[in-house]
Amino acid sequence: MKFNVPEMSCGHCTAAIEKAVTAADPSASVACDLTERTVTVDSRLDDGAIQAALKGAGYAAQAA
Repeated sequence: MKFNVPEMSCGHCTAAIEKAVTAADPSASVACDLTERTVTVDSRLDDGAIQAALKGAGYAAQAA
């Protein structure tokens, strides 16, 4: 799953996003691209659950 996260702008953002996603699914794989402002997630959760985790961390995300 790939998400556009326009508010992601620094290493602190990526760390918060990774922490939020892995809190929801400890086995998830998360890759953040600051240049493109995208997050790619490999998880057993559906995209809605991942978006909810990102929103909980303070980041609005849209499926890319």
